[in-house]
Amino acid sequence: LGYESTRALGDGREIQIRLASNPSHLEFVDPVVEGKARARQRILEDTVERKLVVPLLIHGDAAVIGQGIVAETLNMSQLPGYRTGGTVHVVINNQIGFTTLPADSRSSLYCTDVAKMIEAPVFHVNGDDPEAVCFVGALAAEFRQEFKRDVIIDMYCYRRYGHNEGDEPNYTQPDLYAQIAKQPSVATLYRKKLAAEGRVSEQEAGALLKEYEAACEAAFTEVKAGGEKPGSKKKFAGSNAIFQPPYSHAPTDTAIDLECLEKVARAITHVPDSIHILDKLKRNLLDRRLKVFEAGGPYDWAYAEALAFGSLLLAGKPVRLSGQDSRRGTFSQRLSVLYDATTRERYIPLNNLAEGQARFCVYNSPLSEAAVLGFDYGYSMDYPEMLCMWEAQFGDFINGAQTIIDQFIVSSESKWQRPSGIVLLLPHGYEGQGPEHSSGRVERFLQACAEDNIQVCNLTTPAQYFHVLRRQMLRTVNGKPFYKPLVIMTPKSLLRSELAVSRNEDFTSAGFQEIIENPAPAGAAGTRRVILCTGKVYYDLLKAREAAKADDVSLVRVEQLYPLHTERLREIFGPYTHVDKWVWCQEESQNMGAWSFVAPLLSELLPPRKRFEYAGRNASASPAVGAKTLHDREQKQLVAEAFSL
Repeated sequence: LGYESTRALGDGREIQIRLASNPSHLEFVDPVVEGKARARQRILEDTVERKLVVPLLIHGDAAVIGQGIVAETLNMSQLPGYRTGGTVHVVINNQIGFTTLPADSRSSLYCTDVAKMIEAPVFHVNGDDPEAVCFVGALAAEFRQEFKRDVIIDMYCYRRYGHNEGDEPNYTQPDLYAQIAKQPSVATLYRKKLAAEGRVSEQEAGALLKEYEAACEAAFTEVKAGGEKPGSKKKFAGSNAIFQPPYSHAPTDTAIDLECLEKVARAITHVPDSIHILDKLKRNLLDRRLKVFEAGGPYDWAYAEALAFGSLLLAGKPVRLSGQDSRRGTFSQRLSVLYDATTRERYIPLNNLAEGQARFCVYNSPLSEAAVLGFDYGYSMDYPEMLCMWEAQFGDFINGAQTIIDQFIVSSESKWQRPSGIVLLLPHGYEGQGPEHSSGRVERFLQACAEDNIQVCNLTTPAQYFHVLRRQMLRTVNGKPFYKPLVIMTPKSLLRSELAVSRNEDFTSAGFQEIIENPAPAGAAGTRRVILCTGKVYYDLLKAREAAKADDVSLVRVEQLYPLHTERLREIFGPYTHVDKWVWCQEESQNMGAWSFVAPLLSELLPPRKRFEYAGRNASASPAVGAKTLHDREQKQLVAEAFSL
């Protein structure tokens, strides 16, 4: 678990020490620490010099060369959206990883050779020479402060008692440990050195050792007793390691007035005369968006997102978005940064809304998922007042960040006792373009859902997206801000769909709806079938209902899959006790998507002897088929099954 403390330096100054919670996944905490450091720098307004907050990463020799996350983190060290003014890396090089020797664990001479990729200086120092280690530590710190770049200390030492101090290392490394057994301890070597120099007598050295051991024993006794000395300062003072209040489905007021909407809309469709953007971009983006506002709609997905960002910025809530191609958007939908066609000067409309507004930070990330998501997760913890978002280029890119998901995000409160409001944007949807970029793997997130740990949404309208982003920053419980990770399956084809649009009144009234009912035209009494779904497939079902004139079919969209609003569903199901046909329809394969998660929950809401039928693709190993014709055939069939089962 993490730790926070303030140490007095003896000259009237103090230094804060913040230890990040660290799972046993070796190096995956590295980018989290970097994100936390950058967040602290922003809070302390240390974003230019970056001298007040210093990230310190402690590595093992086998892990620093063996874990790819290290290279990803080093690569971010000088990038605009991720630099922290340099990191001090300390490698505890005990020449062995568990029971694996260097000859079996790396192809390079030094474990620190990975740092050559950023030409960081590496100081190799003998761990048996404490004064040399202190000298190198001071030198590394001065280098970092002067040049704002990473620096590495490779402390060459050994591990005396095996991996967990209970192993028998002679089983696997008998020669090495025969040498270690003969090697005097560091304390013994240093005591002899000081005595030989006449600086400390053997008696004085023995007294110092006893004093130190007594202090350690006293601390150990105190911890075992489970208390602190009377009047002592609690070491966790100032920590935001808190337990969140229970999740509530109570609505949050996220609507904005028309004046705010107009202010954002006009600002994001205006470019100063000094910026010369392409005529095509002006026509297709700025002019079109201005006409949409003046007509009261229809607003597409990216427009609604810009309205959400802009309204939060005007309310003093900063926004950070990072990911691969996030400035433009994977599908050219966002275009949040405009470029002069000749000088490439950048203009960010969302940073030019009004005087005194909060800042919009949008960055194209390196081609990394694990390190970048870890960085943004760390940022979100130490700067919760900012809407912090990570966007995958495609939803299945989450595969590359699974360790960050499992070890940090879904267990943030339960395991680490640290809340986070990070938002994950994962483009998801089956468009017949093959298995590689179809699925954001919603089933994996739902499998990890418990104890109200995260929120998982699959939205169908721009206004829903607008409201859920604003809810993320405006929701309170008992008057206090409420933070919870939010996972959104964002669309691809729906980004420009004529069906998935919203109008002015959708932003200026109401709020986020976790469940949306589209009742049968025949009314509740005339309803013979209820179809539940989530996400894009809703529009296929809607078109099919209209084409077949199936006026006795009611459609229900589950916009938030977790925490599932079962009371709202029970309320919707109330008038349909006479209905025999209940169907869950999804476009994902049966062993994927939301079916396995929702099936047992939905069954509890139905009257006795009634159950949900499944309409969707068969179980498969691949997320989707590779042929468009086969995809279209499957899609047509699953929609037909929803109306015929």
